[in-house]
Amino acid sequence: MEANMTTPHDGGDEEEYVLLDLDGVSNIINIPPNAKYILTGLDTLNPVLIIDDKLKLIGEYEETIGTCIAFTEQDNPVVHEESGPSDANLFSATRIIDSNQPPTKEVKPLCQLHKVLKFKISPDSEIQSATTKDAK
Repeated sequence: MEANMTTPHDGGDEEEYVLLDLDGVSNIINIPPNAKYILTGLDTLNPVLIIDDKLKLIGEYEETIGTCIAFTEQDNPVVHEESGPSDANLFSATRIIDSNQPPTKEVKPLCQLHKVLKFKISPDSEIQSATTKDAK
């Protein structure tokens, strides 16, 4: 997950990107890919992430060391470009998409990160009390 924080700076807005790191809880809980979530308190020391109105996670910021860049990935179809002079070449200077080839992946830099927001399960989260009941 990724959050975009906006803070005022000299009368304008400065964007700051934050990576939401869920690795610390991913082996304990299963978060569906389309789960609804609410992220609050980005401007506090411990932001709160509530998933599906029942799971509460508490975050803590860590500064990145060195350069940390987030990338985006997108599918691109395989394209053949016809070139070269030819009287018989009816498709000169055209591009043909090859539907028999699987699309290639293109990776582009998205933003530079300055902070990582690591999450842990809140002591008052429903999942914590459900796990405690199952253990008895």
